[in-house]
Amino acid sequence: MKRIGVTASRISKGSIFLYNFYVILISFLFSFFVYIIASLTVLFAIVLISYMGRELMPIYFQHDWYNIYVVCMMALTIVTIIFTLMLILKNFKLSATLEYSEDKE
Repeated sequence: MKRIGVTASRISKGSIFLYNFYVILISFLFSFFVYIIASLTVLFAIVLISYMGRELMPIYFQHDWYNIYVVCMMALTIVTIIFTLMLILKNFKLSATLEYSEDKE
């Protein structure tokens, strides 16, 4: 979480407006990337379970997999939004004192 603040302060070079803009931008881009990877993983798992379970299930569940996927995506969306808001609130600054330094690593 702190790496986003460090990266945003290095990119903005002291501007508080740019710092906050970059914190929000980096947070949303990272969250979108994680959401896409996680949603594709869930989709792959559901497809794999449906193909493997087709032999064992006595009832036709083809239309129910879509509903399960929608519920999983809604839960993943809520979790992603909560973590993104926590990340933004942790790094958002209102004062003009940024800890930008070329020597810090």
